[in-house]
Amino acid sequence: MKVLMIVVLLAVLGALASAGYFMLRRDPGATADDPAARDRRMAQALAVRVGLCVALFIVILIGWALGWVRPGGLPVPV
Repeated sequence: MKVLMIVVLLAVLGALASAGYFMLRRDPGATADDPAARDRRMAQALAVRVGLCVALFIVILIGWALGWVRPGGLPVPV
C-alpha cells in the first residue's frame, strides 16, 4: 500500500513538472495571438495532477480505514 502511495505521489510530481514544461515552452507552430494550444496542454496536465491528488487522498483514507496504514508521527523522546 505504501508503495502505491509513493508511485502516485511521483506521478503527481511528474504531472506538475509537465505542466511547468508546457507553461515555459514556446510552440513554434503557434502564433503569438493564439497561445491556446500551450494553455490547453498545461491545463490538462494540471487536471491530471488534481485527479491524482484526489486518488491519493482516497487511497490513504481506504488504507487507514482498513488498517493498512497507521498514523505514526515523529517519535518524541521521553
